[in-house]
Amino acid sequence: MYRALSSSPFPANRCYGMFAMLLVLLATACGGQDSSGSSNSLNGARFFVGNDGSHGYELWKTSGSTQGTVMLKDINEYGDSSPAGLTVFNNALYFQANDGAHGAELWKTDGSAQGTALVKDINESGHGSPSGFTVFNGALYFQGNDSVYGNELWKTDGSAQGTLLVKDINVLGSSSPNGFSVFNNALYFVATDSAHGAEVWKTDGTAVGTELVKDINAGGDSSPHGFTVFKGALYFEANDGITGWELWKTDGTPEGTVMVNDLNAYGNSYPEGFTLFKGALYFYADDGIHGTELWKTDGSTEGTVLVKDINESGSGWPYGFIAFNDALYFQAYDDVHGWELWKTDGSRGGTRLLKDIHEGGGNGWPYGFTVFNGALFFRALDDTYGWELWKTDGTADGTVLVKDINAGGDSTPSGFTIFNGVLYFYADDGIHGTELWKSDGTGGGTLLFKDACPDACPGILD
Repeated sequence: MYRALSSSPFPANRCYGMFAMLLVLLATACGGQDSSGSSNSLNGARFFVGNDGSHGYELWKTSGSTQGTVMLKDINEYGDSSPAGLTVFNNALYFQANDGAHGAELWKTDGSAQGTALVKDINESGHGSPSGFTVFNGALYFQGNDSVYGNELWKTDGSAQGTLLVKDINVLGSSSPNGFSVFNNALYFVATDSAHGAEVWKTDGTAVGTELVKDINAGGDSSPHGFTVFKGALYFEANDGITGWELWKTDGTPEGTVMVNDLNAYGNSYPEGFTLFKGALYFYADDGIHGTELWKTDGSTEGTVLVKDINESGSGWPYGFIAFNDALYFQAYDDVHGWELWKTDGSRGGTRLLKDIHEGGGNGWPYGFTVFNGALFFRALDDTYGWELWKTDGTADGTVLVKDINAGGDSTPSGFTIFNGVLYFYADDGIHGTELWKSDGTGGGTLLFKDACPDACPGILD
């Protein structure tokens, strides 16, 4: 488990994810919004990936009680089945798993051991590797590889015979569809074909109805990403090969797929982190003058404006946006306070530092914002307790440590999820390893929930 961040919280792919985990108590997003509408809860249980030290990483479930937190099934008796992509569809939980015989393939469960089964061995000679599960129009769509067509667009109705290739988009290789987003009665995604490169595609669920929306970058890859529905259009970042990485939108037609604003006339603005708040779309971008700062748009060129230059001597790098209590909260950097907790009401004057959590020039690095029980919970670092659980009511005085879970070390809580009125997360108290914890929002009510793997080994996959 990582214990610290590098000097910049943005890894090479510019996605601010500290953990590459398969823990599915949470839905992780890198920019944009989760459009699948999926949940990891089914029939009164919440599902996640756990390790008891004997069976490896397998599918677990909890009913909210310690006794009701158990391994559902040892799918791979010879090692780790490593379930991933847990998504509820048609009263069942679908996921990728490897049973040691068929490779990484499509599975589903009704929440019982006997009802946990392989749906289809998509790739009989290797791994089907289904991923990107998204519910649309009565089916579950995903990327899969059958070894004949490569990584292409698939869908399932939950049966083996109903698990089908939708279209071989790239006949010369893999189209690798990803970034699925439901908009305007169609499923939008990014795919690559030999003629157009990585561009915006859409489907109605049929081969004939699976088509390129627009070749934004003729002769190259526009590589659109961050799809977010706003004001009757789908917004995203793309590169047309001329203006660089800028803000785009589409109504689903070629002529309606246009650049909103060339924010950086000198290069790339890299708009990301799209979040809806008070009738506007907020994001961070670099206009080539102010550095990477907080922006918002109403969908028009003239209505795309800088909210505030947070760090006037460089970049403020605002990120992790979440709406709470009539304000938008995020992490940002200035040269005086470092990476700390900020909030905005949408105006320049109303964009301000909420609290310098790590005083003395250090970085608080607040992350993992989750609204629960009238407060905003997150992980942060101060010079006394290390990486621990914090919360805020929106005021400086009300921004406080919830509990020092790992005295003398870092508990590094993350994976926050709410289930049955309780906040669950994983943390390391320095004794039990990385395990499942719960909180009612108070220090006394923040407790180890289940020590799945004894002897300080990690019981949660991160």
